[in-house]
Amino acid sequence: MLTLLLSFAAGSLLLALLAKPLGARVFYVGALFPLAALVHAVWMGGRVVQGDIPFAAYEWIRPLGIEISMRMDTLGWVMALVVSGVGALVMIYCRWYFRGKTEGLGRFSSVLLAFAGAMYGLVLTDDIVMLVMFWEMTSILSYLLIGHYHLRAGSRRAALQALLVTTLGGLVMLIGVVILAATADTTSLSKILELAPSGPLVNVALVLLLVGALSKSAIFPFHFWLPGAMAAPTPVSAYLHAAAMVKAGIYLLARFAPVYADADPWRPVIITLGVFTMLLGGVQALRESDLKRILAFGTVSQLGFISVVIGYGTRDAALAGLALLLAHALFKSTLFLVVGVIDRQLNTRDIDELSGVGRQAPVMAVISAVAVASMAGLPPTLGFVAKEGALTALLDASGAGDGWALAALVGIVAGSMLTVAYGARFLWGAFWTKRDRTGAERPRTAWPDPPIGFLGVPLVLAAGGLAAGLVAPMLDTLIAPYADTAAAITPVAEHPAHLALWHGLGPALLLSVVTLAGGATLFWLARATGFDMTGRVLPFTAADAYYAITRGVDRASVAVTTLTQRGSLPIYVATIFIVLVVGEGVALLAAPDWRIALDAWQDPVQLAVAPIMIAAAVIAVRARKRYTSVVLVAVTGLGMITLFAVIGAPDLALTQVLVETVTLVAFALVLRRLPSRMGAHNGTAAPVLRAILAGAVGLTMAALVVIASSARIHSPVSEGWEQLAYEIGHGKNVVNVALVDLRGWDTMGELSVLILAATGVASLVFVTDRSDTLQRLTRGLPGGGRQSRAPRLGAAGKHLVETTGGIEVHSAATDERPRAWLVGGQKMSAESRSIVLEVIVRILFHTIIVVSIYLLFAGHNLPGGGFAGGLVAGMALVMRYVAGGRYELGVAAPTDAGWLLGTGMLLAVGTTLVPLFFGLDPLTRAVFEADLAIVGHVEFVTSTIFDVGVYLVVIGLVLDVLRSLGAEVDRQMKGSEATWRVSAPREEEAR
Repeated sequence: MLTLLLSFAAGSLLLALLAKPLGARVFYVGALFPLAALVHAVWMGGRVVQGDIPFAAYEWIRPLGIEISMRMDTLGWVMALVVSGVGALVMIYCRWYFRGKTEGLGRFSSVLLAFAGAMYGLVLTDDIVMLVMFWEMTSILSYLLIGHYHLRAGSRRAALQALLVTTLGGLVMLIGVVILAATADTTSLSKILELAPSGPLVNVALVLLLVGALSKSAIFPFHFWLPGAMAAPTPVSAYLHAAAMVKAGIYLLARFAPVYADADPWRPVIITLGVFTMLLGGVQALRESDLKRILAFGTVSQLGFISVVIGYGTRDAALAGLALLLAHALFKSTLFLVVGVIDRQLNTRDIDELSGVGRQAPVMAVISAVAVASMAGLPPTLGFVAKEGALTALLDASGAGDGWALAALVGIVAGSMLTVAYGARFLWGAFWTKRDRTGAERPRTAWPDPPIGFLGVPLVLAAGGLAAGLVAPMLDTLIAPYADTAAAITPVAEHPAHLALWHGLGPALLLSVVTLAGGATLFWLARATGFDMTGRVLPFTAADAYYAITRGVDRASVAVTTLTQRGSLPIYVATIFIVLVVGEGVALLAAPDWRIALDAWQDPVQLAVAPIMIAAAVIAVRARKRYTSVVLVAVTGLGMITLFAVIGAPDLALTQVLVETVTLVAFALVLRRLPSRMGAHNGTAAPVLRAILAGAVGLTMAALVVIASSARIHSPVSEGWEQLAYEIGHGKNVVNVALVDLRGWDTMGELSVLILAATGVASLVFVTDRSDTLQRLTRGLPGGGRQSRAPRLGAAGKHLVETTGGIEVHSAATDERPRAWLVGGQKMSAESRSIVLEVIVRILFHTIIVVSIYLLFAGHNLPGGGFAGGLVAGMALVMRYVAGGRYELGVAAPTDAGWLLGTGMLLAVGTTLVPLFFGLDPLTRAVFEADLAIVGHVEFVTSTIFDVGVYLVVIGLVLDVLRSLGAEVDRQMKGSEATWRVSAPREEEAR
């Protein structure tokens, strides 16, 4: 079962790749995966009936006891048959429905198969937390399927509506799941039902579960999303909204009803809302003129019927409910697929535009008649068998004095009349020959015969519903074990109910006859009175309420945003600082006692450095030039470097000096686009208030640090890190080993933040095109780019000279020509070039790169590591850019920044995941040792690969900053300057 679950995921990726070469035939490949699940379920049927329940589990989150577990009991087995069987047939049907179409097939087929896999996991998982995860996966995937026609506003609106409603229900259900799992002290669904915890808290959890189930199965007041979802392609409606997704809520009711049907909130909620939904959907189905919407509201009505029966919880009701669920999946998917054939052939589903189709398409009309007969409860279909069982179960319960059973019985009889009526309306609307107002027959709608394969799938489904009714006793044997699980509520009688085509004359059969006669009468009255053509019965609908709520939320969000998001950076920063001061200040003042332990100093150097840092900070506040302020702020950073160095933290000192340098470069690049003096355009507002807030922040943080550092009562955990770093990480540099091994998860998160920061900076700066064009631009330089060998020779030690045609290697013939030390320098203006700087950069660049690599690999035992090494390599690129401009950066950079960022993250993630394939925990390191002849004993720890990933990510970050804040800003400034030079003469001429 776990293998099949994984195959759905792999298959969805495969279909996306095969859609283009195969076209609509890709659905044949997609059908293989649910077909394999169907074959497996059929194969397991014997074991399931005998009580030998297949079970498989894989431990996932050990501290929470969450497992990826699969358990196929009778209920799960039946649901797996429905999900896989109907899924395979719908996939085959899609081959014909999408014939001749290519756009979006890869996405649609992939998402449809992924949805089938999510449903397969949902109905078989034995972990209630995993059930919620699969539950939400189906919501997201259904959103993509409903919105397949994404260029249509109606499709997008319907998809979002379905997503919001079902996701909201799922989140409410999650709270109930957490309560129930905590009460039972397990996440195993079978164990929870076996323990059956009870009490007021469990009742609350049950209500929350019901909210999720009812929202998923479109029960009032959540029913409105299902008719809206008819904007989806018809195969989606046939699968999701007839056989699969809407059955998820019914499945949850079926899973909990045998144990919790006697709980106080259970039956009142289910019977009240279920009966009302059945009646509401039935009435509305009589008033629709779109075939698909007739079926949609009919589905809402039938879901109310099924939820009442299967949720009632007695043994006989459970038996009938499961049979009804199976019957509904067969006949409703058949009818949806028939509508798909009509729509595909005629491009219409309006019953006013269809006339005489039945005589031209007799096979399709017979298929539809069989499906409608099962829906209406006519013998010998499975729908008749299931409805007879449901009526019998409710008759027996109401005869025993249960008022809720009587209410359910009355509601179901009335709802069944409506079912017969809208079933007749569907057949009449789709296939009958209509008459105009004068009584004359309308012209027949021209009917092009569909391919034979197009009708094959609905034919199989309709035949399945008919055959299942004929072999009802066999079906009873297969699903009776599920019904017997309700024995705790209703002990099995001496002669329990069973499914059969004929039970003899009795009250249930009489009620069936009444519903058939009443339904035929309702259909006639609706046509005779024009009820099916009237407008709204009520001034508003549930959908109107939904849109009113969403509009209210939108307006509230606009009002809140207008109030809080004023576009003022000082206000945003001040708000953050005020919250910090108030929150931390209240916490500090509320503390019962403080312990403050301070030393005057730990090293005399601190006495010299601290005043310099304070003075630099004060002068930075008073400085009027931006660059002066940045340099003064860097002085405080340099002071921290000195403090780190004197307290024995060379790694931190090295990293800090590199960070300060890169930060200073980034500020310098940004300041080019800003006025040199602060307040040049707008003066500083409220300086006194800013000073007060700044002082409050400083005092708060100082107090927090002093109090927090003095409050320690236990030995710090870091005391053991030195030994752990050496024994576990095989390294002497505690800081580096901690980053890539002991707390590698944190470092991976920090890498993600760096990538997001680089992407964010680039996205803000690049105006039109985010793609990296520097490599392409440098190919236009003589000697530039990857395909030119001249700069590569020059970089290896030979001088380059400028010629009228570009650059070439220095020789005796070119002895008199000026030398070019850097390729990009020739593109810089004369006043910006520095021959001294070009010489220094050319001499030092490769040395600095070697130093960065040394720091990378030495960092495991000595100061350094991937972060420091990456910053040093980044500084080498900064030198190339400063000396030679943006074109030189394009020559120097090894590749695009995105490749470096992605490769580095991939190495880090790979180092984390590879141990899993060997049965080890993530980030488990491996050590390789060898004794070499000259070198001696050598050790290699796989966490070094993680450090290489850090190294590449940092280089990518610096390169991205240089290319965005540096090269791209250069390009924009040059473009602005060129525009000004062109426009200035024209303006002068105009004057």
